Amino acid sequence: MLREDFESLERELLSPFATLSIKSKGRAMPEEKDLYRTEFERDVDRIIYSRAFRRLQYKTQVFIAPRGDHYRNRLTHTLEVMTLARSISRSLRLNLDLTEAIALGHDLGHSPFGHAGENALNYKCKEYHSEMSFSHPAQSVRVIDLLERRTRSDGITVFGLNLTEEVRNGILKHSKGLLDWSQLNKFDIPSTLEGQVVRISDRIAYLHHDIDDAIRAELISESDIPEKARKILGNTNSKRLSTMVMNVIEQSNDKDSIQIDTPTEEAMDEIKNFLKERVYEGPQPKKEEGRVMRLVSYLFDYFYKDPEKLEEYLKNHPLSVSTEDPVELIKTDSKERIRVICDHISSMTDRFAIELVEQITIPGPPN
Repeated sequence: MLREDFESLERELLSPFATLSIKSKGRAMPEEKDLYRTEFERDVDRIIYSRAFRRLQYKTQVFIAPRGDHYRNRLTHTLEVMTLARSISRSLRLNLDLTEAIALGHDLGHSPFGHAGENALNYKCKEYHSEMSFSHPAQSVRVIDLLERRTRSDGITVFGLNLTEEVRNGILKHSKGLLDWSQLNKFDIPSTLEGQVVRISDRIAYLHHDIDDAIRAELISESDIPEKARKILGNTNSKRLSTMVMNVIEQSNDKDSIQIDTPTEEAMDEIKNFLKERVYEGPQPKKEEGRVMRLVSYLFDYFYKDPEKLEEYLKNHPLSVSTEDPVELIKTDSKERIRVICDHISSMTDRFAIELVEQITIPGPPN
């Protein structure tokens, strides 16, 4: 079936509120359309074949270096978000390809060691320059716009995936963080319903799998989960997942925004606060977070104090859209130096970061 046929089917079958491939705002660098794939299908393929996507399997979700094969990592989290988002989008007759592309790309710029690594990078940015910061949604867009290298069908290697504006927007605005919906304005929320679906699916996914992993780690038990949340959402993890997904579908059907009712939202917030107290900020996670801070701080200081250490990295990654010599720029511009250090460290997997510190600090055998 040709691309035009799929585009015709979208017009016939999708909701009036769905984002049609043919109505995409396009790419920063215009490209000839594919014969068979829609614009959003092409974005899915580019993300899946990227190196940044493959590295997600070796990046922490919540539990750092867990002893066990069944704990989530950043890749399995991404796949769970994608699955939930597709289920919701299908029921609402939204564009599945756009939904899938946003979900698969939403964490491409995440740091190693989960949110502990993200917090450590943000802290170091501000330590060296008060105007600098690090957040994984913005870094994910930086990855897809500037850092990821790909070889085009004509054999030319270029930087950036050149994704559609709808996918970029959904990735940038996917994270709800610790804010309440009431605190958000229209500029914080994805511009497409597909992006909004990924945003709520991200939240549903981590509430579900973080409970599962925390029980596996024996940090909590099912009976510890707040009674009010269990009463509203269900007494098992599977039931709670079903309740949250069904509520989003029922509250959002035939509407121009993705919604969830107040009791369900409050129950989800209660679970989030419970996990924050018992899992994310408990004694063992805090101990691991301290180790992550020391490791990230060491690498950050190592590269900042000797910018030429970044030269090898800069051979394979663009520093920015600047035409200046990148090595000279990071020597003279502290903000650019901080940004490229964040690019470098955030691209690392957990094990690569650990091995790099070991290589730097532990003497090797004589030549």
